[in-house]
Amino acid sequence: MKIRLIASKPNDRVPVIVPVFSDGERVDGGFATGGVAPFASRRSFQKVGASVCVYADGRCFTVVSMGRRADCDWEIMLRAGGAVASAVRAMESTRVVVDAAEVVGANVVAPVQALCEGMVMGAFSFDKHKSPDGDQFAAKSVSVWAGSSSKEIRAQVARGVAVADGVNYARRLAHEPPNLMQPVDMAHEARKLAKRTGLKCRVLDEKQMKQLKMGAFLAVGQGSAAPSRLIVLEYAGSGGRSSSKKSKKPVVLVGKAVTFDTGGYSLKDKQGIVGMKYDKCGGCAVMGVMHAVAMLKPKTPVIGVIAAAENMISSRAYRPNDIITAMSGKTVEIISTDAEGRLVLADTLTYVQRKYKPRSVIDVATLTGGISVALGNVRGGLFANDDGLSESLMESGERTWERLWRLPMDDEYFQLLDGNDSDIRNSGSRLAHAICGAMFLKHFVDDALPWAHLDIAGMASIDKNMPYCPKGATGFGVRLLCDYLTSVV
Repeated sequence: MKIRLIASKPNDRVPVIVPVFSDGERVDGGFATGGVAPFASRRSFQKVGASVCVYADGRCFTVVSMGRRADCDWEIMLRAGGAVASAVRAMESTRVVVDAAEVVGANVVAPVQALCEGMVMGAFSFDKHKSPDGDQFAAKSVSVWAGSSSKEIRAQVARGVAVADGVNYARRLAHEPPNLMQPVDMAHEARKLAKRTGLKCRVLDEKQMKQLKMGAFLAVGQGSAAPSRLIVLEYAGSGGRSSSKKSKKPVVLVGKAVTFDTGGYSLKDKQGIVGMKYDKCGGCAVMGVMHAVAMLKPKTPVIGVIAAAENMISSRAYRPNDIITAMSGKTVEIISTDAEGRLVLADTLTYVQRKYKPRSVIDVATLTGGISVALGNVRGGLFANDDGLSESLMESGERTWERLWRLPMDDEYFQLLDGNDSDIRNSGSRLAHAICGAMFLKHFVDDALPWAHLDIAGMASIDKNMPYCPKGATGFGVRLLCDYLTSVV
């Protein structure tokens, strides 16, 4: 689905979709004015996303409810956008107009952006491996008329489309099955992304990683026939020569991309192993952010690093009780081979600190089942060593409805990972499960470096359809990190 802003009402008879509030008067100048009021006031129309066909002003409209104006927030706008996408899909015409005149008056910052994000995300489907069914939805053209084509409105449309495209790109990568999206395939995707968008891409193979002494990272993938890869995407920033020395330092995003996680010799059960293609969602989110960053062009340099490995069982696989040496020099006793994500991230965190001297580092990972126990599927877990960074990420999460909750990192938690025959263990007891994962990573981060860890295990995928996200990968993290990089940094 392609979206563009138009400066005036089209005179031809293309289908029109009109998002409206279920209370209050219609905005003057819209396609449908007083004619929709009797329908909008119906009780059945109060629910966000409810729709009705209306004949008014000599033409037919599909009217979509945004609920009560007083209740409107960013998430409501996303849901309304998802409902618009569903209405577009149901239409036979390849051209559709969305009358967003009333949306402009919503009590939400950048409401047209939110609507466009919801429309593009609601249009997502992963049909690549299904037999062709003649669906032409992807080719449909949607014109947005907002009563104005001001610079601000144009920017909202462009930003909404760019961010949502990044989300959908992350979703597509995440949905790919493990036989078709191994670490080498992710590296290939990154190179294609860089070529398409102007980003720079570098890929470290296992030989280079061995030279860097990435013992923890390499241990995770050594049981697989699919070789591990460390993938780097670089965006130089748009600040130019006038940028301060501080702003020229990059923000580094690190994503865990375990393309399939069997659990290794700490083998997952038959229920837990299904869906483990989504253990690469942190890395996919970082690639989605870099996709969007190339379009949004923030001032600050951004580097996305994807740690890609496959955790399998073989005669070469690492075992419980193995002691491995990480890139930092710390020795790690393996308690659970299913606590593998923290190992690939540990060496990657060491690498980016030495290589880039970053302004800050944010890692994104489906790290622990414990975060789902703690927070369910409502918020992602946030751990940070810097209050300013934590607050900024929390605020971005609230603005974009990719909400976070900060958990503690008191030094006493380090004791849960104390090693017997090594410096540390890679897993503790069941106590403070999600916190232990974050504390393990903290061992590999300089205290003076602002760092945040986002545990998205409970948010990376959903098992039911939502208005702007079908069942499967959500792309969680892309929108909040794009907001952080463009609004805060």
